[in-house]
Amino acid sequence: MRHREQTETATRDRADSLRVMAQARAGDGGPACGLDFASQDCLGLSTHPAIVEAAAETLRRFGVRSVCSAAETGETNLSVALERRIADFLQMEEAMLCPTGKAAGHAVIRGLVRPSDHVVIDETVRGGLKEAAEAATSHLHPFRHLDADHCADLVRAIRARDPRSGILVVTESLSPLDSGTPDLAALRAICDEAGATLLVDVAQDLGCLGEDGRGHLGLQDMLGRVDLVTGSFSKSFASNGGFVAARTRAVTAYLRARESAETALSPIQTAVILKAFAIIDGAEGSERRARLMRNVLNLRAALRDRGLEVYGEPSATVSVGIGSVDLAQALGRRLAELGLLVDPAEAPEADPEAARLRLHLTAGHGEADTARAAACIAAALEQARGDLAASSRPLRLRVAA
Repeated sequence: MRHREQTETATRDRADSLRVMAQARAGDGGPACGLDFASQDCLGLSTHPAIVEAAAETLRRFGVRSVCSAAETGETNLSVALERRIADFLQMEEAMLCPTGKAAGHAVIRGLVRPSDHVVIDETVRGGLKEAAEAATSHLHPFRHLDADHCADLVRAIRARDPRSGILVVTESLSPLDSGTPDLAALRAICDEAGATLLVDVAQDLGCLGEDGRGHLGLQDMLGRVDLVTGSFSKSFASNGGFVAARTRAVTAYLRARESAETALSPIQTAVILKAFAIIDGAEGSERRARLMRNVLNLRAALRDRGLEVYGEPSATVSVGIGSVDLAQALGRRLAELGLLVDPAEAPEADPEAARLRLHLTAGHGEADTARAAACIAAALEQARGDLAASSRPLRLRVAA
């Protein structure tokens, strides 16, 4: 269900947790309705009263308007404050706002990587980061997913034959495919040894993981130790938009000049993200993250109790092993019939027989929701296997007497 349109806000159930029901458009254009495990409002801030009031107040102050580029007065006091908040939150020197997370990846990679430079990138990194690397240089070197030793071998081999060109190592602090996380300290050591630059994208865990919301950068004690950080606000901050944070102000100054035509975030977006930061960085943010993690652990346990394989570290995205792409597609149809909205299952490029179903948890789900989701997946998987078995039976032709 790639074209989701949430049409109904959440209401509180007896357990005082937000039960999110949604209506969506299925891939064939038909309607679908059910319990929503497809939206990525991890902390449930999109309907938070303080967030709604911040948007309304900013609307009254600035009106509804399309914003020009930051270089052409699109930048406001709000955006300056937000950039400072991001940099301080990540213990970086400077941050720069971008219209989307994808735009952030393009800005930093295409801005800094020359055609003669090398990009060493986790093979599962997708979207803007991979596209930007392919556009910036032909010297693209994928390393096995989360394999720091393989990354080190590639970096050392590149440096041995090319002592002068730049090397950019790219990874994600949390993989959206399988909730795996890299050894960031090991990647830092590899980069230090070879004079390479380390870029970490934090789109999946910033704000929603760790006691303080700093994600795996905080959990691995790597705040301020990464050269470049990119991310987006769509998972935890109730808005779209993205950013680049750097350890040196010269980097963001150069990128600002190069990306001067990019449209700035609107004042409403900026005000919403600032208010979200205030909540995330306070006691309420800690409470919402704790609620989210309870839901995550409950769902992972319920799925394993039903004999299903669950990948990676506990995070807002629960990745479930399914098998073949054909089985995953049949499963998706059955889940829609059972009233469970999830992302379409997908498989890594390297292994088409290892499709994964991804469920997005929020602080608003309750124990009943996670139990129902696990039961629906187990039942739908059994039905999907039956569907495939029936479709593969040979036709029996009746012969007239």
